[in-house]
Amino acid sequence: QKTYLNSVCLQYPLYQLLNSHCFCLLKNGMGLIIFFLCAYVPKTEAEVQCKWAEVLQDLERIQTSKDIDVSLYTANADEDEECQELVMRCFFLETEVIIQECRFKNCSKIQDVRNIWKNVNPRFETMKLTSTKSEKCKECEEYEEKNFTEFVQNFVKVIQRACK
Repeated sequence: QKTYLNSVCLQYPLYQLLNSHCFCLLKNGMGLIIFFLCAYVPKTEAEVQCKWAEVLQDLERIQTSKDIDVSLYTANADEDEECQELVMRCFFLETEVIIQECRFKNCSKIQDVRNIWKNVNPRFETMKLTSTKSEKCKECEEYEEKNFTEFVQNFVKVIQRACK
């Protein structure tokens, strides 16, 4: 009898849920199949590992580019933890400079550079800086200008650090 009561107690809230307006799609068999397929879709490896995985892949593609020749403000990969948001913001803002350079020179990797910007821009629009600028943190323009290759190498290190 105890088992029967438990199943009745669980079935009534489920019945109410299925009768609600929000879940009217779940009343038919196809709706249930879609619900269970969506609910149990495994996460891809990139989602599990890091939210910046797409950016990392694009960086690896552009790293070998011979037609991007620009000096960029390059933050240090080993900045204090409290400065990481500002460091990331600096790297992403400098990608705009790379995009401009690619437009000017019609470089072969422009789509990969645009992908970096597209993958990052929505995150920074929704993300507010949680860390206030302390005396330890530098503005982007305070960093040393380095060539494109060094910039990308440091950018990769910063993203890998953020993924840990």
